[in-house]
Order: sequence, then structure tokens, then C-alpha cells
Amino acid sequence: MDGVTRPDPRKTAALSAALSGAVDLGALKARADAARQRPAAPTSAPGAASSGGPSPWVLDVTEATFQSVVERSTEVPVVVELTATWSPEAQQLSPILETAARNGGGAWILARVDLDASPRIGQAFGVQSVPTVVAVAAGQPIDAFAGPLPQAEFDQWIVRLLDALRDKLPGIAAAQAGGAQGAPVEEPEDPRFVAAEEAFEQGDFAAAEAAYEAILAVEPANEEAKAALVQVRFTARAEAVDQDAVTRADAAPDDLDAQLAAADLQIVNQDVEGAFKRLVDTVRRVFGDDRNKVREHLVGLFELFPADDPRVAAARRNLASALF
Repeated sequence: MDGVTRPDPRKTAALSAALSGAVDLGALKARADAARQRPAAPTSAPGAASSGGPSPWVLDVTEATFQSVVERSTEVPVVVELTATWSPEAQQLSPILETAARNGGGAWILARVDLDASPRIGQAFGVQSVPTVVAVAAGQPIDAFAGPLPQAEFDQWIVRLLDALRDKLPGIAAAQAGGAQGAPVEEPEDPRFVAAEEAFEQGDFAAAEAAYEAILAVEPANEEAKAALVQVRFTARAEAVDQDAVTRADAAPDDLDAQLAAADLQIVNQDVEGAFKRLVDTVRRVFGDDRNKVREHLVGLFELFPADDPRVAAARRNLASALF
């Protein structure tokens, strides 16, 4: 889409880690792939409604609730409004977005973020001015603009967005058809995933891991469960990492556990290339069981990202060179 400022995908690839597990863009891609194979229309969204009145499609979002809202981007686009009460331009744009979302009938969702209350979301998106609006689909930021827009221009922007995504996100056409015919159909949630996700949100990583493992025991090829299990295991491990891990690892290059912890922290801090390089360099220095331990840790980090992520592809080549 022309005439917009696009967010840098390198700044958002590890957004979930940056928000301490609040958002999982990598796993959302797997969820989106599964969603495309089943017709469904979302009729409501989690979170609190905007202060302008109850609406399932206009949400005030915090760091704690961001994941549950962005997960809806596997069905319909989520338009993230990054705003602040002190900005007159933001206050000018906000009612335009809210009116459009209400009129959209669920074909897209407006997620409003107060950057004063939730600054890490803005940092993760690389926001440089307020207001900034980012469209998220299938867990990935795909389009954006900064500053206010007249109602007509925003309406044109959202129409182009929906047209571009209609064949990719099943909820758009279903919501629009439901609005025309009366009652859209809501897809029942898989109770196994609901239980696992609730455990994850409550910080009970052991229970979440067990729940996903139980799904995979019955359905070994379930990609959604595989991706979620990887994220759960990483989040549990990353929460225990000391914030000085990188400094300690740099001071002790022969400390294997320090290198692994530092790589995890670098992923959390969105230094993906740095984390991969650290472990590839460590592989070059060690042998035997130690080398295998580092290799397995690195391959586990690869699984946090889409298989076609160019950083993963480059790191795989470097790892192969280090091993052989």
C-alpha cells in the first residue's frame, strides 16, 4: 500500500519476548495458518471496550491484555492505535478510528494503546511520533501511518487493507456477510487450547507445557500446539534470566551456561542476530557434548521465528559452517 510508513519487521519479530510473553508474533503465524483452513467469523474480542461506549470492536489495550487482542489478527486485521492523551493530533484521529471500527461490523478490530501507560508496546513497534497506527495481520505488522488522517482518507486506507487481506484472513468476509445477513457464526474454541492458554497467561508454565504436550501426544502434527509449546518453554526460561546475563557472558566466554542465558536475554531484547552469532561462535569453540548442547539451544531459538525468516536462514548456514 503506497503512501504509508511501514514498521521495521526486525523490530517486531520478537515482540512477545520484549513484552515478557505478552505477544507471540511467531506462534501467531502458525495459528493463522490453521485459521485459514476453517471458515469462522469473530463476533467479539477480549478486552475492555473503549470509553466511547461498549463495542466488541473498539478496545483499550494494555501490555497485559495485548496478546489476547493481537491473537484476533489471525481472523481479522487488528488496527493498533498508538496514542497519548497529551497529543492533540491523537485526540483528533481517535474518534475517526472509533467510528470506522464500529461501522466495520467486526471486519477489523481497533486496539487502542495509551503509550503513557504501556510504553513498551510503543518501543517494540519503534514508534517515533504520536499518533501512529499499525495494521497487524496474522501476527505481523503489515502497514502503518503516522499522524492524523481525515475520515475519507482513513476509510480508503481501511478498504484497501481489507481488500488485500480478504482471501488471507477468513473472518473479514464472514463478518461482512454476517453484517449483511444478520448473525455471524462464532467458531467454538478448542477447550484444550483454552486451558493451555489460560495456564500460560497465569504464569503456570509447567501446566501450559503439559497441556500442549497432551495435545501433541494425540495430534503429533498439530502445528499450532508445536509453536505454542516452543513459546511456553522459551518464556519460562527467559523469565528466569538475569538482566546482567550478557555482561557476565562477555566476561566469561568459556562459561557455557552463561552464553546460553545471554542468548536468551538477547532474544528478549530483540537482538536476534546477536543471539544467533553468540551461539554460533560458541559452537566453534567447544566440542563433544558441550557443542551438542549449544547447537540444540540454538536450534530451539530458531523455532521461535518463521522458518523463512532471513535471520534464521543466515544463522543456519553459519551453524552448518561451524559444525563442518
